[in-house]
Amino acid sequence: MDTQAHHAADVLHGGKPAPIETDAVIVGAGPVGLFQVFELGLLEIRAHVIDSLATVGGQCVELYPDKPIYDIPAVPVCTGQELTDALMKQIAPFGATFHLSQEVTVLKKFHDGRFFLQTSHGTRFLTRTVFIAAGVGSFQPRLLKVEGIDRFHGSQLFYRVKDPARFHGKHLVICGGGDSALDWTLNLVGQAESVILLHRRDGFRAAPASVAKMRELVDRHQMQFMIGTVGGFEERDGRMTGIRVASPDGVTRRVPLDALLVFFGLSPRLGPIAHWGLALERKQIVVDTAKFETDVPGIFAVGDINTYPGKKKLILSGFHEAALAAFGAANYVFPDRKIHLQYTTTSPKLHKVLGVETPTFD
Repeated sequence: MDTQAHHAADVLHGGKPAPIETDAVIVGAGPVGLFQVFELGLLEIRAHVIDSLATVGGQCVELYPDKPIYDIPAVPVCTGQELTDALMKQIAPFGATFHLSQEVTVLKKFHDGRFFLQTSHGTRFLTRTVFIAAGVGSFQPRLLKVEGIDRFHGSQLFYRVKDPARFHGKHLVICGGGDSALDWTLNLVGQAESVILLHRRDGFRAAPASVAKMRELVDRHQMQFMIGTVGGFEERDGRMTGIRVASPDGVTRRVPLDALLVFFGLSPRLGPIAHWGLALERKQIVVDTAKFETDVPGIFAVGDINTYPGKKKLILSGFHEAALAAFGAANYVFPDRKIHLQYTTTSPKLHKVLGVETPTFD
């Protein structure tokens, strides 16, 4: 056994259970990653899917689950959550396994062409192909920079809303001037005991209709809008009782609250992918346009994470990329098999794979 083979054996075993062996590992469970499961499945390529988020859907579910999407072919309008639900139903016949709330921390290529991956949870894989469908990376919220306030994170300070009901009947201050801040303000008015929207200026990056609705609620005295920034906080018995707001007029005002919701936006972070040795251009992975393969044979990149001449960051573009990438991967998974293009409308083989009956025509 050569030195590289010895190293591979050490990586694979080392007293740990054998890694999961599969045809493909998809990094990212957003819409393009989910559709990649479908395109691979049609070619009988088994896939495991890894995502740093706790749920599937990627940006669509994390950032705008209820926002309408209008540019999915043949679907006049759907929300991010509805698109995700439909994709999950579409890929159900292929039995992909999902590994959520974990990042890929190790990626190595062995001399036989296969890849070893390990996640932050210690889950290990041995795969013939890798598909990176990580959007623009994992998202981290932009934090409120007030000394000492971090200790209330998760109890009274929140950067994301997972359970709106926990804020019902509470006195809330919501910080931000984008869509998320306005959307949650409008959502929680009438549910919370009181809502104050706090923004550094009287101008917004949100949808004009949302801003107009917010101003209407202010005029009706159903909520308040304040201009200023959080300069500090007050606490008693280990709980935050209020914040100190520095206003443009130079006056610092005390604002009591039960919870502080901060929506300063999310910063994309490429994370460990940046250290995988792939060719990058402005934090995006360079691919060809024939198979959407990276400069490392067997690793493909689809969706917003990749770049090539003429690239457009659209979901439908990612779907196209996933189809061609699947055919590119088939050459690694089935090197001795000639892959023919078949149509789901007429192919009995694809009907069998999808678990549907082949229609008969008179």
